[in-house]
Amino acid sequence: MSHPYWPLFDLRIRTPRLELRVPDDDELVALARLAASGVHDAASMPFGIPWTERPSPELERRLLQWNWRCRAECTPESWRLSFAVSEGGRIIGVQDVRARDFARVRTVSTGSWLGREHQGRGSGKEMRAAVLHFGFAGLGALIAQSAAFADNAPSIGVSRALGYVPDGEELVVRRDEVVRHLRFRMERDEWARRRREDIELVGLEPCLPLLGAEAAPA
Repeated sequence: MSHPYWPLFDLRIRTPRLELRVPDDDELVALARLAASGVHDAASMPFGIPWTERPSPELERRLLQWNWRCRAECTPESWRLSFAVSEGGRIIGVQDVRARDFARVRTVSTGSWLGREHQGRGSGKEMRAAVLHFGFAGLGALIAQSAAFADNAPSIGVSRALGYVPDGEELVVRRDEVVRHLRFRMERDEWARRRREDIELVGLEPCLPLLGAEAAPA
């Protein structure tokens, strides 16, 4: 049964391997447990905000609060969807997509994480491809952006493999150390040239007004 007031709960992005969906509270608990079991080596930090360094159960509680905040603050002018990614019915990570003033600038930005046990199997590339399809084919985006620290080889590798191009860099402070933060960009024409036909969007149309996209593009 579809949700009567919040159609984002019915939204699905499906590839041959993965399904992405906006998590309900039970799925948030599963995500919190997954995050607490480990996302990266303790010697590294792939995130600008080091949320993975919080002790349990603070980490889990903050993950719940973050997702509740994303729901509460979702408007057509500013939104963030943190899709739970599942494979074979098991949640393996999160694929984030966000936008500000999408109706006019038609630009989305992405971020993601995977539980450590699910890394190294191509899931990061597959879930980014899924959310790019959502942005370009579903919402009519013109540009997709991503970013990563210079030492985050897996994220940079996914961007390059999918056809992003470098879009500048800046110096930022991470763990009291100055590091390079690299930006990447994909234009709609490049996505269209590589477009996959095996990604399915389900329940999209009722969500479009919530995201500043009035009609699904052809």
